[in-house]
Order: sequence, then structure tokens, then C-alpha cells
Amino acid sequence: MLIQTKFYTAEELWKISHLPENADKRFELSEGELIEMSPTGGKHGGVAFDFGLLIGSFVREHDLGYMTAAETGFILFKNPHGKDTVRDPDIGFVAKERLPDGLPDGYVPLAPDLAIEVVSPNDDASEVQQKVMEYLRYGVRLVWVAYPRTKSVVAHTQTQAITIDIDGVLEGGDVLPGFKLPVREIFG
Repeated sequence: MLIQTKFYTAEELWKISHLPENADKRFELSEGELIEMSPTGGKHGGVAFDFGLLIGSFVREHDLGYMTAAETGFILFKNPHGKDTVRDPDIGFVAKERLPDGLPDGYVPLAPDLAIEVVSPNDDASEVQQKVMEYLRYGVRLVWVAYPRTKSVVAHTQTQAITIDIDGVLEGGDVLPGFKLPVREIFG
């Protein structure tokens, strides 16, 4: 017997996410497949907050654009066959010129310029890699994956992935011109 997988659109995800019975749940879509995300732990939340605070201060000071926190959905890809991809990075950044009217009330209808993921102890490596590949495939220019356990960050672009350890410095490149952040500051 053939069992067909149900695929979801971004609009259906919005409705599912806002049902009363799903109030304490987080969902993403990967090519139409619904993914339920588990809540994160305290260390994850602290690292994500500090990371976002450090970048957000720079973005605000230089009026570069918009920062988002976890649970902000970005429509990375609208598939004409309903197999949409909607991801919610732990931290996102969108350049001001790409959203002249500011952030929308619903999902952000484009890929962020920068997506940051903080890896939790229970995260599956292949799922993290799939997310990174989707971000890059659908237009994210820079992806930073922070690993609290090893106190390192992997910086991904379309052409390379570089691991930066606790003694290294993250640079914003053409996404956040002039931004430099010692990795040590992220992990306190």
C-alpha cells in the first residue's frame, strides 16, 4: 500500500502554528515537510541572546537593517507545487534595502542575509547540515553555526566553510561590513 506524505505550504504552516493546541510548539518546513522543533535549553538560549545582542548593537548603530530572534519564520522558497521551505534561524539579519517597509507581521517573504544557528547537544548533525544547505541554496549570503560545546563557530558562504575557534574573530564581510566579533565574546 502506498502512503503519500502530506506536503504543506507556508500559508498552511502559519495556520497550524497558530492553532491553540500548538501554542507551545515550533514548526518549520523543509520542501513542504513539516518539522516540529523541540524547545532549547538554557545554554543555547543564553548563547543565542548574547550573539544577537552583540550583532544587533552593531546593526542598529550603523542602521544596516533588521534583526530577528528565534521563531521568526523566513520563507526561503515558495514552491509552485506547495512544497515550501520556511526556516526560523536562532538569529537572522536582513539588510535594510531588501525590506524598505520594514519587517512584516507574518513570515518574512525572503531569505535573510545572515542566518545564525546555535547547536544544542541534542541536535542531529545531518539536520543542522540540511538547514545550512537550504539557507545557502535559497539565498542566505552568510551562515554562522555556533557550537557551544567546542566554543567554535563555522562560517558558511556559497564557496567555503571556515571553522573559527575560541581565539578567532568572526568578520561580517560584505553582509555586515566592518563587523568583527571575537568568538570568545559569544561564549562568555
